[in-house]
Amino acid sequence: MNLLFHQILEEVISEGQALSQIWFASDRGVPPEFSYQVNFPRLEMVFSGQYSNQLWSPDGGMQSVTLLPRQVLYIPPNAWNKPDWEPPCSVLSLLFGKRQLGFSLVSKQAGREQMFDVHKHSIPAPTGRALEHILPALDALSRETVTAPMDHHLLLALLGCVEQLLSEAETDRPRGVDLFHGICIYIQENFHRPITRDSIAERFNLSPGHLSRLFRDKGHMRLADYITRVRLERAKFMLRKYHFHLAEVAQRCGYPDVNYFCRVFRHKAGVTPSQYRELSQPAGSVAK
Repeated sequence: MNLLFHQILEEVISEGQALSQIWFASDRGVPPEFSYQVNFPRLEMVFSGQYSNQLWSPDGGMQSVTLLPRQVLYIPPNAWNKPDWEPPCSVLSLLFGKRQLGFSLVSKQAGREQMFDVHKHSIPAPTGRALEHILPALDALSRETVTAPMDHHLLLALLGCVEQLLSEAETDRPRGVDLFHGICIYIQENFHRPITRDSIAERFNLSPGHLSRLFRDKGHMRLADYITRVRLERAKFMLRKYHFHLAEVAQRCGYPDVNYFCRVFRHKAGVTPSQYRELSQPAGSVAK
């Protein structure tokens, strides 16, 4: 799997001038329901078909953009995008987590609900490397009005750094470590959906029992506890940043029942969601 992503990145870098356009997502505005919003940077590159997304427009409003082959979308931490997977497409995603650098190559056929030809891989996130400087530079550039040509140079530098890290990655790491971190990244991306032990196990071609053992052995926790932790951390972020009603916060964090969400939140956080929101705001301010 390492070789697959290495070859893809090598081809893109060698044909770097063919990257025709780079889009930037934003954390501004109110993200639509079922949009993707996580606390680490992401990059998505289209290889075939059309990849449509809703983004926040620099002009101040929602916009729909369609990425074509060799076009790229960069999503800074806590920025959001809402993809429309209806048109057929093939997309490479890079996920720059704190502990893991994740790779995902998925293809979608028109009229099919599920992805096909899904490939996933992960390597340990580096420390003290150029990647730690390139990503903040891209984050800062995303807030600029004019991004070219610096966006192109930074993107190629980012891809070159990732390719080098892939080349250096250990080939004898236990599969369970990569698998565990890959599942963690998947949960962080899909916490707002009705994911369960069975659905995650099916996605990663595991038995439910094997999945539970993996989290006990590698994560020293239950799978359900990890899902709850991810959902509640996102709920806290939403309570601090947006003025959503509690029912909407619950829905956006994967809890259809707001009363159950409030019980879980209070049990884990020690306060109700409303109390947490009030305590998190500076005196005299209102969450936006």
